[in-house]
Amino acid sequence: MPRLLLIPAMVTFAAAMGALPVSSQQASQHAVLTQTVYTTEITLEYDRPVARGRELFGALVEWDAIWTPGANRATWIDFSKPVTLEGHALQRGRYAIWMVPKENEPWEIIIVNEWDTDHGLFPFGEEVFRTMVSPETGAHMEVLAYYFPVVGPEDATLRFHWGTTIIPLRIEVGR
Repeated sequence: MPRLLLIPAMVTFAAAMGALPVSSQQASQHAVLTQTVYTTEITLEYDRPVARGRELFGALVEWDAIWTPGANRATWIDFSKPVTLEGHALQRGRYAIWMVPKENEPWEIIIVNEWDTDHGLFPFGEEVFRTMVSPETGAHMEVLAYYFPVVGPEDATLRFHWGTTIIPLRIEVGR
């Protein structure tokens, strides 16, 4: 069973108690990505952590620990119509995306129905499904990014990209 990653929640608590300075500007900037595939609108909302020369996976983000792929709060994805994500049917609606990074093996992707939550709070809500996705390697991406490098008439690939790690997520839409 993967370990819980609660450090961001503890930092937030410490800041609220006055033990740490509270900044009015977050270090990880907010982003929204929207893509239409046929007649389905896909929207992703997340905060973008910055690598800043740090070793990312296996250090900043632990191997085999549940992690929201973003910063500050859960990363969520919204579908305006039913879709198939990595071979799993999803109803229209909004879902949280969580990941379990794995060293030298496919990563675990977890889709949860409760999308509005703080960064370090897992488990919560109802798990919709888990699946495994093999990571790819690419050019260094300093700030975490999601993007759609492939969009077809009935499908698209959504990429998570941070450091040199890329996680492609296949999405199919109905006509």
